[in-house]
Amino acid sequence: MADSHGANASQQLLRRMFDAAIASAQPALCVPKHLPLPAPHGRLIVIGAGKASAAMAQAVETHWKEHLPRLEGLVVTRYGYAAPCEHIEIVEAAHPVPDAAGQVAAERMLKLVTGLKEEDLVLCLISGGGSALLPLPAAGLTLQDKTELNRALLRSGATISEMNCVRRHLSAIKGGRLAVACHPARVVTLLISDVPGDNPMDIASGPTVGDPTSCEDALAIVRRYGIDLPPAALDLLVSGRGESIKPGDPRLARTEIRLIAAPQQALEAAARIARESGMPAHILGDALEGEARDVGKVLAGMALQVADRGQPFAAPCVLLSGGETTVTVRGTGRGGRNVECLLSMGLTLNGHPRVYALAGDTDGVDGQEEIAGGLLRPDSLARAWKLGRNPQDDLSNNNGHGFFGLLGDSVVTGPTRTNVNDFRAVLIEADSGT
Repeated sequence: MADSHGANASQQLLRRMFDAAIASAQPALCVPKHLPLPAPHGRLIVIGAGKASAAMAQAVETHWKEHLPRLEGLVVTRYGYAAPCEHIEIVEAAHPVPDAAGQVAAERMLKLVTGLKEEDLVLCLISGGGSALLPLPAAGLTLQDKTELNRALLRSGATISEMNCVRRHLSAIKGGRLAVACHPARVVTLLISDVPGDNPMDIASGPTVGDPTSCEDALAIVRRYGIDLPPAALDLLVSGRGESIKPGDPRLARTEIRLIAAPQQALEAAARIARESGMPAHILGDALEGEARDVGKVLAGMALQVADRGQPFAAPCVLLSGGETTVTVRGTGRGGRNVECLLSMGLTLNGHPRVYALAGDTDGVDGQEEIAGGLLRPDSLARAWKLGRNPQDDLSNNNGHGFFGLLGDSVVTGPTRTNVNDFRAVLIEADSGT
């Protein structure tokens, strides 16, 4: 099936499925049908944070034209992810490790919603990445404390839910605190989910959502992963002074959460592309978690069972999954949880001639590289060896991006301005000998 450039129909289908998954979660498509009806009087404020927040703000302005004269707002997004808006200010800041631009934006956002009245409406636009983009430290902490904590969490192997539990209890804006600042105004939050299970409190650490977890829960996570906290942060958790806003708090009575895009719909969009091409598609789950290299081994094992045994599905077919894996960093490579999963998969498949795979982050950034993910082909390992590269060494060194970059098999999308978590597709071709 391969042509002289090494591309074939299977590889092309994998990329078209990935593109369809990203397209299904574009704010221009998802935001309009979920916009609330503003009251005829009162202030109309738009706030938000995340990799999709600027595109969400742009969609709001496009579809709220009659309300533009009284529209004001501020959203913060990742550098390079801005979208032009007329009435809503777009601020860019750093992700995944926060910077001063994000802190200043968070401070300004709280001031913007202070002193509102019941007739006012706050539309909050939240998507993945918001935790790092709204780094407002709790009293006694510094931005440097938050930056060091974020780096430690990212390297620890903790799940996204565990990381966000810690973040909520060391923040002055997350864990429902932003919604409380808006009280008594009506608050409607539009969410694009990038977390397994789509739990609103875990999306950007839930700035407008009540948090049932406690400082004790956060402290247990810190101890579980051996994370060194600055003394002030440890004191906040031990003393309970970092407690978040709880569900049922009367100041949350006028808040409403609307989930407008999620990993499942992205996987369904990819599955439609496969089926339209005559390729059966099976969604294994939209919330798969675990160490990236372990998930890669499991997916490879399933692909081998399909290819060699016809179980639980017959080839040809595509196995689709989403969720968010984790990486416990032990090496000094270029990282990327999706490419780590993919490289581990490749080592287990060991060059199976009928299995291809693509893994990537739907926000276009896998780890800290401006690379969405990678493409695994049957000859990937052989080509690496021919170039003098040991694939197992790359895996041990957390160097997935280095491996796939060497082969010319990195998947680059540029800023997608959305984020519905990781995307994985494993394509098993039919056995031509049967």
